[in-house]
Amino acid sequence: MGKAMARGFAECGADVMICSRNEEELKQAAAEIGEGLEVAVRWRMTDLCDRGETDALAAEALEKMGQVDILVNNAGGNIPEAIDEITDEHWDRIIELNLTSIMRLTRALVPRMKERKWGRVIHISSVLGVGSKPGRNGYSATKAALMGLAKASALDLGPHGITVNCIGPGPFLTDMPLNLLNEAQQQEFADITALNRWAQPRELAGPAILLASEAGSYITGEMLLVDGGAFARAL
Repeated sequence: MGKAMARGFAECGADVMICSRNEEELKQAAAEIGEGLEVAVRWRMTDLCDRGETDALAAEALEKMGQVDILVNNAGGNIPEAIDEITDEHWDRIIELNLTSIMRLTRALVPRMKERKWGRVIHISSVLGVGSKPGRNGYSATKAALMGLAKASALDLGPHGITVNCIGPGPFLTDMPLNLLNEAQQQEFADITALNRWAQPRELAGPAILLASEAGSYITGEMLLVDGGAFARAL
């Protein structure tokens, strides 16, 4: 989803910077994002569970790009565990990756946005932040927390011309759910949507561009569900 959103921004003329823990994946992703376009695509190998690396990512983005107008906080992980089976190690890792790293990046990058009186911050939450599944305690807790963070930050930053929103993807065909779910579970997720299918990653680019552009200038503190109509069902 991150690569698809980055490509969407690049197609709109934005220079972009991406991060991941895997150098080879980053190189390949950067090439795909910039293919055929006259934009700069930078990357940095970063483990967002390491606070020092998170802070270094923000510093390098400012140094190499001069300014960051749009921050998309897309990093996230999921370690399914029932509430009475959660280990402290797993809990701390999910909190650090899904929530703390997002706070730190936002905290580091919004001061320059405030100086310019313009900015966009988009947190990638999840439908599992407004509903859940068995064993998704840490994941749902952090994705729900992002909605609260967005609302509070929207109030802090609105007077400075900065909007803060969440996107809540539903079933998207990415590595994380496909690695966690068997075929029957994958079909179950498809069946609960109004469209009876999983989404392709590129289908997240449009909502992100809406919230990042002047088209979405009066949207802030909100959660935009991109779930194929899953929550249209009463039961």
